[in-house]
Amino acid sequence: MTQASPADKTRFNNLALAALGVVYGDIGTSPLYALKEVFSSEHHPVPITPENVLGILSLVFWALMVVVSGKYVLFIMRADNKGEGGIIALMALALRNIREGSRGHQVIVMLGLFGAALFYGDGVVTPAISVLSAVEGLEVITPAFKPYIIPLALVVLVFLFIIQSHGTASVGKLFGPVMLLWFGVLAVLGAINIIAEPNVMRALNPIWGVSFLIADPGLGFLSLGAVVLVLTGGEALYADMGHFGRKPIQVAWFALVLPALLINYFGQGALLLSKPESIENPFYLLAPGWAHYPLVGLATAATVIASQAVISGAFSITLQAMQLGYSPRLEVQHTSDSEIGQIYLPAINWMLLVSVIALVIGFGSSSRLAAAYGIAVTGTMLITNFLAFVVARWLWGWQPWRSALGVLPFVLIDLAFFSANSIKILDGGWFPIIFGLAIFILLITWKRGRALMHIKLGQDAIDLAPFIASLALGGTTRVPGTAVFLTGRPQGVPRSMLHSLKHFKVLHERMVIVTIRIFDVPYVPEVDRVEVVKLDEGFWQVTVHYGFKDEPDIPVALEMCAHYGLEFDMMDTSFFLGRETLIAGFGKEMSYWRVLIFSAMFRNASSLTAYLKIPSNRVVELGSQVVI
Repeated sequence: MTQASPADKTRFNNLALAALGVVYGDIGTSPLYALKEVFSSEHHPVPITPENVLGILSLVFWALMVVVSGKYVLFIMRADNKGEGGIIALMALALRNIREGSRGHQVIVMLGLFGAALFYGDGVVTPAISVLSAVEGLEVITPAFKPYIIPLALVVLVFLFIIQSHGTASVGKLFGPVMLLWFGVLAVLGAINIIAEPNVMRALNPIWGVSFLIADPGLGFLSLGAVVLVLTGGEALYADMGHFGRKPIQVAWFALVLPALLINYFGQGALLLSKPESIENPFYLLAPGWAHYPLVGLATAATVIASQAVISGAFSITLQAMQLGYSPRLEVQHTSDSEIGQIYLPAINWMLLVSVIALVIGFGSSSRLAAAYGIAVTGTMLITNFLAFVVARWLWGWQPWRSALGVLPFVLIDLAFFSANSIKILDGGWFPIIFGLAIFILLITWKRGRALMHIKLGQDAIDLAPFIASLALGGTTRVPGTAVFLTGRPQGVPRSMLHSLKHFKVLHERMVIVTIRIFDVPYVPEVDRVEVVKLDEGFWQVTVHYGFKDEPDIPVALEMCAHYGLEFDMMDTSFFLGRETLIAGFGKEMSYWRVLIFSAMFRNASSLTAYLKIPSNRVVELGSQVVI
């Protein structure tokens, strides 16, 4: 076995430290509100008795061990798409060996998209509940701060979203060390209280959890809706795998995050055993009075970091959806010259901010927000199980019984958590469902609308081969220079080319037809970026290949064509793009209200020129009308 070099070890340690700041922010801040919600919930509080405290702690322990450690860290993270994780990457994997257009293909796409849509709901609730629960620590110091809790939380949240446009490259270096300090403080505070009440360690025995559920099945079932709060952020372990790799995330979890979380939860349980009245805020009351102010500051910093990870995730998943054709083009700004993954999408940023402000003002406290938290998380967790089954069965080649047994325990556990959270729908759980459903409708409407447009545009298309053959007969004036036409149908004549010929009565000496193809892998190697075919009469066909996390750059791609004998001088090249105007009709293919939604999305999509990084002074746009 090859010995790791000191440089490799340093790099590995740096990745594990960075993972603390990005991957574990959400699940790492759950101690702020999880146990408090179990025992002081406005909806279904669990009475504080020694048996109940030990029972809940036992459920917390085994939930973290089975769902996070077993399911995500050891099982799901094996399903990587060329190193990338997350529900979009998992959906792409699940579709790998499924026939396109089949019933199974459609079901998998619907599940994957709905899981991704639920992530946006989670992305709104996470900043709201995390920051609010951190600032609420001021009430522990003195009730005089109560009127200022919501204004202070809003100030922090507005500041967080405003700085997104500046990127996280500079402050991101502090994320890992701050979260390292946070987890250290979690462990110390918990350990102090465990030492004072060591009987709490009996909760490691699963019998306590089983006994709690059997003693009062109704209350036990309802309590799962709050216990699941300790798992929020578990999906991030898988989603962020591409940034840090599987091993650093696994090591950080088992070596630091899991022990620190368990010690803190058990410390809160120990405090409740000795002082039940501390349920007012068991997290902050773990600490002595003099430490409350710095603890509020550290907790606020930790929740800002947790929120940052979710916001960045929303940017990333939107970019993936754009690449795969499920979202209209949105403005994408790069906030780092060295890190390709650090992007900023203004439209998504302001949508999230408005939604978060509405949540904080509308719900008013972290306890009420907790009712809205969990339904989106458990929904995504359930969908992940089904997609993992498809991957195990049809991609890994597992036998049906082995695939089923592999996911069945996780399905049953996640189903129990999801069912318990569904009880809270009327109390606030409706928000992430409605929010996610709205995003889901937008995603599928855009995909369907684009498909219908493609069909409509292809109805009167002319095949390319006979068109080129007709040019050999003469009669068409050719002018110097290169014309580039983008099309999604390479075997046909681009509509923009026909419009150009109709209006200008000429064709360029060199005609290049470019088609962009997006594959179900994160990245396509540079060596496979372009495919070039030389045709007759000065025509060339170029196919540009991208993965769903690659960023299109047509000028750079065209430079690679020189290897195949096709060289470009940008000052002598014109790009001809079609600009369609949609007219909503009463067709049978898509409901009229969805056509209206698609039309609005189409009108507000960002410029294709900017998206493909084509020099704007080299672009000619030719319009046409399309009725759908």
